[in-house]
Amino acid sequence: MAVSKSTVAIVCIVLGGLAVLFGTVLVFVGPVIIDDQIVKNVEINPDNGLSYSMWKDIPVPFFMSVYFFHIVNPDEILKGEKPTVVQRGPYVYREKRWKDNITFHDNHTVSYKEFRQYFFEESMSVGNESDVVTIPNMLVLGASVMMENMPFPVRLLLSSSFKSFNEGPYLTKPVGELMWGYDSQLVDFLNKYFPGMLPTRGKFGLFAEFNNSNTGQFTVFTGQDNIRKVHMVDSWNGLKRVDYWRSEQCNMINGTAGQMWPPFMTKESTMPFYSPDACRSMELVYQRPGVSRGIPVYRFVAPKTLFANGADYPPNEGFCPCRQSGLLSVRSCRHNSPVFISHPHFFEGDPVLLDTVNGLRPNEDEHGLFIDIHPETGVPMNVSIRLQLNLLIKSVSGISETGKIAEVVMPMIWFEESGYIDGPVLNTFRTNLVVLPMVMEYMQYIFIALGLAGILGAVMLYVNDKVKSRLDDHPSADVNPSSSATEKTPLLRTPES
Repeated sequence: MAVSKSTVAIVCIVLGGLAVLFGTVLVFVGPVIIDDQIVKNVEINPDNGLSYSMWKDIPVPFFMSVYFFHIVNPDEILKGEKPTVVQRGPYVYREKRWKDNITFHDNHTVSYKEFRQYFFEESMSVGNESDVVTIPNMLVLGASVMMENMPFPVRLLLSSSFKSFNEGPYLTKPVGELMWGYDSQLVDFLNKYFPGMLPTRGKFGLFAEFNNSNTGQFTVFTGQDNIRKVHMVDSWNGLKRVDYWRSEQCNMINGTAGQMWPPFMTKESTMPFYSPDACRSMELVYQRPGVSRGIPVYRFVAPKTLFANGADYPPNEGFCPCRQSGLLSVRSCRHNSPVFISHPHFFEGDPVLLDTVNGLRPNEDEHGLFIDIHPETGVPMNVSIRLQLNLLIKSVSGISETGKIAEVVMPMIWFEESGYIDGPVLNTFRTNLVVLPMVMEYMQYIFIALGLAGILGAVMLYVNDKVKSRLDDHPSADVNPSSSATEKTPLLRTPES
């Protein structure tokens, strides 16, 4: 038995209406389902295999690239001339990070210590760790500034100690020793007679205390009760705030531990995090949208106020006493050593800083820090954190090793910690947290479009069928009146015709 076109049309209208209804429901329900899926995947929960493993054992390539400012004119600096430096690097180290001592608490927080190890990657470096460079000797020039207010006889004694241990104002040593430490009798002497001056009792190196170490005990929120708090720091080493700085705001421990952030970020969001290495909380701001390995991201960068002094940015007054904008003194949390943190090459710093040292050429592409983050999940896709270590040097009376050095904040090294999600982790992340939600989002529009198309087609089919049926039921309607008249004409002819 043949099915009429009208019946088919009615069925299509019903199916199309159901498709439109389902698509409309998805418009309202779909985002809720997607958000719920994201929440389940980003909270710190051992049952979430993907996100928990990414959080616990960072499975992506992570590198630290180090650049030294090799001193070209050491003798002239001692005579008071402007320092001239040449950048040497990068010397690249593969960085391994993992969390240990993980303990979950009843208040929806988890405590852990994150450990780190570094392995030299010669294939990615300009040379090897045996390359020799010349930088300021922190043990001499740094200690001289630290002791400048001590009685003159003490300064003379310190200078005599430098001479007896053959320590001069500069270090000319292999990269490996400058990085990870070298034996020094002066270190033993300073630790014995000036305890607490140095951060180490063993070998002395710029990163000696970093390798095979941890960043302290973090306690962060898991997000299981409130996803907006996931990864946010509850305490660090048991502290809710630090006491390094001069204002309550500057001493606050804000944000995350600097690896992941809460989901559902917008262009108005900021990215706060606490850095134990910088002894303070920092905050990045939105710059622009982008795409990283096929995944939509927001780029967040350091605001110009990050290292501004109190005069240029009053909220930073608590980090003072300050010098020019662009410098952060970490003296209060680094054993009183006259060390400053800045952007590489004094990028975005006061132009005066560039005038005091020859050889610096700052630019955003090479020296600006950024994080590309997937805003829906709060997971960084591409990270480049760049910082510079500087030492305040100057002539100190009674310490002959300082000569006539003009007071200057001297760049020593800058380093970049970079990483990006790639390989199987990227594919899994893209499938679970990008592709599937995107497919669900598109499905709602596909159902609505198919439903409307089906309804439109069914209506056209129904109307066409009705018109055809009407013509079949009334065939005379298709007869031409003029032709009927012509056929009857012979009946009207006269006999004479």
